[in-house]
Amino acid sequence: MPTSIITTDDLREFKMELLEDLKQLIQQPLQTQKKKYLKSAEVMELLQVSPGTLQNLRINGTLPYSKIGGIIFYDADEIHRIIQENRIDNSY
Repeated sequence: MPTSIITTDDLREFKMELLEDLKQLIQQPLQTQKKKYLKSAEVMELLQVSPGTLQNLRINGTLPYSKIGGIIFYDADEIHRIIQENRIDNSY
């Protein structure tokens, strides 16, 4: 079994390659995977509302939802659409 010796030049080259890879990762736009469906806790955090307010939004039909096995799911795109539709622009 041959032995390989790592020199300081090898380490320096590895460091430069690693730094270049990290720079490329940082410069790329963040491609976070957006969740399609959100649970109640996530929606409460997103909208900064209490559980009671979230329930009222469901009851009065403001927020559409799906209930599967006792877990309530909200379509993230629907929430963003509703927020945009209810946007009030007071800049005259």
